[in-house]
Amino acid sequence: MINKYSNQYFLLINSLRIVSSFLIISLFTACNSEKSDYVDKEIQGHYDSNYVGSNTCIECHQEQYDTWIGSHHDLAMQVANDSTVLGDFNNVRTRIDGVDYFFYKENNEFIVQIKEIDSSVTKYKITFTFGVTPLQQYLVDFEKGKKQVLRVTWDVIEKKWYHQYDGDTIEPHDWLHWTKGAQNWNTMCAECHSTNLEKNYIIDTDSFETTYSEINVACESCHGPSKKHNEWALEDPKGENTYILGGMNQMEQLNLCASCHARRAKLTPNLTPGDYFEDQYLIQNLSTSFYHGDGQILEEDYVYGSFLQSKMYANGIMCSNCHDSHSMKLKFDGNALCLQCHVPAKYNAENHSFHKENTEADLCINCHMTGEIYMGNDFRRDHSFRVPRPDQSTIYGTPNACTKCHQDKNDLWAANAIEKWYGDTRPDHFSDALLLSSKVGLTDTERKKLNDFINDLKYPAIARSTVIENLDFRNEEEFSSLIQALNDSSATVRYNALLKFRILSPQERTTIALRHLKDSIRLVRIGAAKLMIGFNENALEEPDRSNLEKARSDLETMLFSNADFSTGRLQLGDYYLQKNDLNKAIEHYKMALQMDSLLTPVYSNLATTYAMVKDYVNADYVLDKWIDLEPDIGRHHYLKALLYFEMGKDEDAVAELKKAIQIDPKDARSLYNLATYYYQGKKDLTQAESFSKKALIVDPENQDYKYLLGLIYQEQGYMVKAQRIFQELNAGQQN
Repeated sequence: MINKYSNQYFLLINSLRIVSSFLIISLFTACNSEKSDYVDKEIQGHYDSNYVGSNTCIECHQEQYDTWIGSHHDLAMQVANDSTVLGDFNNVRTRIDGVDYFFYKENNEFIVQIKEIDSSVTKYKITFTFGVTPLQQYLVDFEKGKKQVLRVTWDVIEKKWYHQYDGDTIEPHDWLHWTKGAQNWNTMCAECHSTNLEKNYIIDTDSFETTYSEINVACESCHGPSKKHNEWALEDPKGENTYILGGMNQMEQLNLCASCHARRAKLTPNLTPGDYFEDQYLIQNLSTSFYHGDGQILEEDYVYGSFLQSKMYANGIMCSNCHDSHSMKLKFDGNALCLQCHVPAKYNAENHSFHKENTEADLCINCHMTGEIYMGNDFRRDHSFRVPRPDQSTIYGTPNACTKCHQDKNDLWAANAIEKWYGDTRPDHFSDALLLSSKVGLTDTERKKLNDFINDLKYPAIARSTVIENLDFRNEEEFSSLIQALNDSSATVRYNALLKFRILSPQERTTIALRHLKDSIRLVRIGAAKLMIGFNENALEEPDRSNLEKARSDLETMLFSNADFSTGRLQLGDYYLQKNDLNKAIEHYKMALQMDSLLTPVYSNLATTYAMVKDYVNADYVLDKWIDLEPDIGRHHYLKALLYFEMGKDEDAVAELKKAIQIDPKDARSLYNLATYYYQGKKDLTQAESFSKKALIVDPENQDYKYLLGLIYQEQGYMVKAQRIFQELNAGQQN
């Protein structure tokens, strides 16, 4: 299912950024038209010879099959008909967030007519249902093999139509609009709602030839293709190798379940059941864009990212310990589920929970598995299984289970209650380091604590990799902790550690990368390949050259596997820019904006690339588009200034720098560039000194700014001042 954030959008955007820092195509604008714009075309069935279908499983596995029938997996996606469509299509009219809907039936087909906020009117046929409870979504066929998920959704519990992300006004050109990429079935949903799904994205035409073996999540989605298993069962069912995936231990099971129950970015075109997770996906770290600062769920994480934080995971607990593998239902009700492992006399007692027994307040999950409502009405619990920490809430504003229930009380009240019951010392927990790693202005002691945390294996790998991502690394001591992390047992930790070496010189990056190009895990090889983008493999000797070629192939596979995302096209543009293939970079940047005109990082990168090929007209045009989109930031004025300097339009450039500073008085780069202009170009040393000093007030440790001020003093004849600055800079270099 899809909601506003159920995508790889933000995860992708940060994974290959290189430049610090229009075209709008509306495909559906049939204003006041009664013409139906849908394309009435079924998805082509795809029957891999190794996938034989769930019906072949019944003979030997009738009990499991009967349990699976009617489950969320079974009903993940269905052809729209009278028995599958739960929404009210009996000539119902409703208006939600300025959008008018008319739901009706025509020739036994389910139709919705939509009047958008731009007054365009179009009708669409519902071709498939998506999900069954507590909500049901609906798919519409579009051109180029695309299927889109309507924003309007049926609340199965309340029996009403509603909008996910209620209250938002979404323009038809917005990537989040239901006709755009964020609600595209092929990109966002298909892989995890059907069996043997092959996305088959055609990059040159921005189209899909998506196929699947079975429409829903059937037996072979989890157990893998079963042709060999069937042959084994029919011929001579002996031996340990049954040629089927069983998920009999934690790693095997998580590799099966986490592929879909995780917020992640793809490394390969299609899901392969049972393959190691980090050979197929990059897990979303505990970024504060998606999690609270302590790692509790904020946006959807699909469970795996939370579970990796838990003691349950650390102690080998599997999904099937709590959930029936075929019905998806919990195995026991109430506290009985937890008491499978936790001693009842100790944990199912009032002196543990301090709440009256056999009440809602006494349920383990209400203290240790708080939750959030997603998609408008879908309550999901946090699988990090944590102890409430209202003491952290008083400092950092993080949520806690106590005040979620006792909403008339504050965090301090809750913290005092916990201290009264359990003492004034809280058990050591990784959340303390997570919260600390987001702090601005760390002390030396705090930084050392985090450096040690990165390599302390008693803490969850996802927390340690997040701390790596949160920190800047600048000196030998800090980098030494990263070097140690490169040998971590967790591929995610190794990958995130590798990325931090991108600030080093090419020679230093290469030394680090060469040791990891042949890592056994694809994710780590991709991290190493990122360190060597633009490096000429012919400068290497075998086997390093061969290892680089293979790792680079892994990286390019990842990039092209995500090319149907606007952020994926941004990454491809960045990749080709680093490789100095400027025409291809421009091609992908333009497509990124065609997919999502609000993806603002593209504007700076595209304008920069246009400038590099001397296409100043288009560079200026792109920056103007960005200014129209975000008039209240100064970055685009700074870039326009650089462009105008390159074009020889110095006065216009100075005006743009001053606009940038007017918008953001702390724009040190613009201040520095003005100081440089007045020093080198105008020879106005008074102005040069003034702007140079202002830049240093914003960034007092910047060596370039200091050096420029030293040159200005020298030019003014203030030799003592100049000499003092130059001596300070020399001393810093020697240290």
